[in-house]
Amino acid sequence: MADRVTIFDTTLRDGEQSPGISLDAAEKLEIAEQLARLGVDVLEAGFPVASHGDFEAVQVIARSIEGPVICGLSRTHLGDVDRCWEAVSPAERARIHVFISTSPSHMEHMLKMDEVQVLAETRSGVSRAREHTDDVEFSPQDATRTPLDFMIEVLQAAVDSGATTLNIPDTVGYGIPWDFGALIQYVRREVKGDYITSTHCHNDLGLATANSLAGIQAGARQVEVCVNGLGERAGNAALEEVVMALRIRPDQFPGIEVGINTEELARASRLVARLTGYPVQYNKAVVGRNAFAHESGIHQHGVLADSGTYEIIDAAAVGQTGRQIVLGKHSGRHAFAETLERMGLRIQGDALNAAFQRFKELADRKVTLTDADLEAIVAEELGGKVDDGFELESLDVRGGTVGTPMAAVVLVCDGAKIEASAEGDGMIDAACKAIKSATGIDGALTDFNVSSVTEGVDALGDVIVQFDSGGIKVSGRGLSTDVVEASARAFLSAVNKVVRVRRRQDQVRQPEVTP
Repeated sequence: MADRVTIFDTTLRDGEQSPGISLDAAEKLEIAEQLARLGVDVLEAGFPVASHGDFEAVQVIARSIEGPVICGLSRTHLGDVDRCWEAVSPAERARIHVFISTSPSHMEHMLKMDEVQVLAETRSGVSRAREHTDDVEFSPQDATRTPLDFMIEVLQAAVDSGATTLNIPDTVGYGIPWDFGALIQYVRREVKGDYITSTHCHNDLGLATANSLAGIQAGARQVEVCVNGLGERAGNAALEEVVMALRIRPDQFPGIEVGINTEELARASRLVARLTGYPVQYNKAVVGRNAFAHESGIHQHGVLADSGTYEIIDAAAVGQTGRQIVLGKHSGRHAFAETLERMGLRIQGDALNAAFQRFKELADRKVTLTDADLEAIVAEELGGKVDDGFELESLDVRGGTVGTPMAAVVLVCDGAKIEASAEGDGMIDAACKAIKSATGIDGALTDFNVSSVTEGVDALGDVIVQFDSGGIKVSGRGLSTDVVEASARAFLSAVNKVVRVRRRQDQVRQPEVTP
């Protein structure tokens, strides 16, 4: 029978303690709902005694969320324990997580207590929690810097007082994987009783995930994690990393199972990033935007032939959109040719070789290559010219807090002027709708990115959009000191590419005429 590792998510408690993050009750509930869809076993909803707002958020989650055990954090003070229980008690299944510091540094400088007092507090707090529920977790804060003999004494006191889970927190990220694994083994061997051993690892040395996995290998059957690795200072072990390591390497974790719906990982990551304001680094494992992106020619050739050559995770299995072939100076001929094919640019033989050579020359001078760059290269090699079907002659927009935002555009196509106007949710939305109306090209924006080219209030706005029109996926770029104008130019650039791709597709479909 497989061993089940309990996934204890503390995004809403330790994750929210990241500097600058402050979630209200509605935002916490939205994240909690996604964590329930993700399938976490225990959801630590907050620290109820920290503030009235945190108490209310924990209570709302306890009343609303079904599936996970709803947990609240509490110090050993009896009033704190009672307050924590008041917050989590509406849950179908509730847990109280009691903690106290045990390292010499924390006892001297924070608690102003000696070992005898800490032991007494441990017994008192855990016993009080057990009066409320039979699901009680205990943590000796800063365990990895606590003398072993004293830590074992405190843990044994917690179990004897009713704790059912013993969490060993590497509060300051001090642990090293093999040492932390040995610590978990020592605790399991020395502390007598019926309990589950848990890990809670911080990332100050970049080892939170590694230490958590070492703990699981040593017998821990609960792991405390955060979505995107959020948390105090450098953060906690990342939920997505721990879960996928266990899934991808069953040879190293034989018989280990987790109940996570991995297809929800990317969605959870995006939601947490949006509501916390903490962006996910591009090269973040599993959920980063580059996790399935390839620029090196050797890598591109490999994954185009078989994804398993360079991808150990199926992008769809974690809710990612799939592989990305990024063209740059490291890209190879196979990726270049496939990208042209996707764009509807079909060239072969000497023309392809010449275009590829020009592409490599340009890539040495320019970091990011756009579809327009590729079109220009191909057009030159074919002896042709890429013309825009529509040009923007004028744009007039109206916005503000009074009235509905609107935009009017004048486009020029083959010498004729086309006028259109539209209303929208904002001036940018109205401008894009007006361009759609004028050109007759419909579709959906799948990505919209605005960045500043220079500094200051007169900085150029650089807008890049991704547009999908009936399965034709293109990008567009626009520059202006007015971000609305830059957005309109970027959108019109994308529309013109759709027009060119459709024209080329029609030419390819036309039957040859035999004289």
